[in-house]
Amino acid sequence: MFTISSTKAPSKARLEELLSFSQELGVTFNDISLLELSLTHTSYSNESGCPSNERLEFLGDSVLGLVCADYLYSTLPGHPEGDLSRIKSMVVSEESLAEVSHRFHLAERLHIGHGEELNGGRHKKAILADAMEAIIAAIYLDQGFECARKYVLSWLTGQIEKVLEGKNTNKDYKSQLQAWVQKNRGKVPTYFLDRVKGPEHNPTFYVKVFIGQKAFGPASGSNKKQAEQNAARLALISLNVISED
Repeated sequence: MFTISSTKAPSKARLEELLSFSQELGVTFNDISLLELSLTHTSYSNESGCPSNERLEFLGDSVLGLVCADYLYSTLPGHPEGDLSRIKSMVVSEESLAEVSHRFHLAERLHIGHGEELNGGRHKKAILADAMEAIIAAIYLDQGFECARKYVLSWLTGQIEKVLEGKNTNKDYKSQLQAWVQKNRGKVPTYFLDRVKGPEHNPTFYVKVFIGQKAFGPASGSNKKQAEQNAARLALISLNVISED
């Protein structure tokens, strides 16, 4: 029997939706409000006054990282640290998590604000990826690490196989740039948030990447992570490491 710890209980229809979703996840929640919280974006929180999934996202990111690192370390004993880091960065990336979210029809379950809805927020990769991490944390808090690990591995192994087989189309330009710079310049690139423009509910981030004193960019993105990836891509093109698509 589940409980609802939040002060505002979900409607009967929403509760049925949450229970159905938990079955798809393969988890029987003791406190179903943790799942509800994991699906609540900041934009909805700002409009309604309820908590958002940001804290869960923070925790879920760490749980995901540990599960992935442990699995890679255990199953790929012949791979050096650099390979493991590259694979990990790809399978836990925003692109990868957003891709997995479609299997669970996650976009349909999210609570997002009216302004974000009008700007297509329900299908933004960053919002979907953050919700995936929040769900991991909700499972961890409700059921413990082993259950969260089982859930993560239910889809993580498939993403890892895609990377190993070269079928992953997600491009991690930041990792690619860091590897090239360390090998050829003996340094690491640094990223600088140049500015943020636009309304609060739909900002655009501009980021520069520095290799020593040389700056590349700024490049823009709908969030800081995306802007950093785009800045890294600009640098790789400028350095003739990759060609412009």
